[in-house]
Amino acid sequence: MRDYSVGMRQNLKRYYGAGHLHFITCSCYRRQPFLGTPRRRDLLLTVLEQVRKRYQFVVAGYVVMPEHIHLLISEPQKKTPSTVMQALKLGFARRLLAQAKRNRNPAQAVLFARSPQHVWQRRFYDFNVWTEHKRIEKLRYLHRNPVERGLVASPELWRWSSFRAYFLGEAGRVRVNDSEVLKMTIRPLPH
Repeated sequence: MRDYSVGMRQNLKRYYGAGHLHFITCSCYRRQPFLGTPRRRDLLLTVLEQVRKRYQFVVAGYVVMPEHIHLLISEPQKKTPSTVMQALKLGFARRLLAQAKRNRNPAQAVLFARSPQHVWQRRFYDFNVWTEHKRIEKLRYLHRNPVERGLVASPELWRWSSFRAYFLGEAGRVRVNDSEVLKMTIRPLPH
C-alpha cells in the first residue's frame, strides 16, 4: 500500500492510495502558450499516451489548452500521480526544447546559452474525485474549456480533448477509459 498522503512544501498535500480519480491541472511556465500550435498539442498527447502505457493508469478525460492542461486520471498501477506528472512534463519539455534547439539560428546561440528554458510551472493542482457526480462535473468542465475560452463553437470541434471519444466514439492519440488496465472504483452518491 502506498502512502496515503505525500507532503510538499508550504503544506500542500497530495492524497494517494485510496483508488480515487485525480483531476489534475498543469500550467505552462508563466502561462505562456507553449501548447499554442496543433503540432505541440499533438506532441503532448503522444507523450501522455506513452506515459499512460508505462505507468498503467486510466485516462478518464483530458483537454490540452494553449497554456495549460486538465487530466482526469486513475491512480497508476506503478508509482503515483506525481510520478506520472513528472514523466509527462519532462518527456514533453525535452522533446519541445530539442525541437527548438534544432530550429535555432546558430548565429544566435550565445543568446540562449546562459538562460535556462522552462516549459512548465513547477507544481500542479490535484483534486481527488471519488464520486460519480464529481467525475461528471470535472469531465464537463474540461470538455467545455475550449468553448468557454472562445477557441471553438462546440466541444467536438476541439481535437485535443477526450470529448470526441465520449461523444463520437473516436479513438484518439490517447486511449480513454481503458478498462483493461484496471477497474475504476468510484463510490456512489449517498441516497
